[in-house]
Amino acid sequence: MCQHQPMCPSADSADREAAHLVAHFPEQGWSLLCNGVLCFEDTGELLPDGQIIAPHRPLGTGHVVTAA
Repeated sequence: MCQHQPMCPSADSADREAAHLVAHFPEQGWSLLCNGVLCFEDTGELLPDGQIIAPHRPLGTGHVVTAA
């Protein structure tokens, strides 16, 4: 699917989210990458083969930063 040079990471590679953006629909909460991966606002993903990747937001530290 990707026509970029060098080619973007494939949908099954660990760095699949580094592929170029093809379509972006922030009002619907999703984007399509050139490798066929649908990325959702909650950081979940749907791969072209139908595999679901659960949301993987970084865990917060619980610390609140305040201005001095």
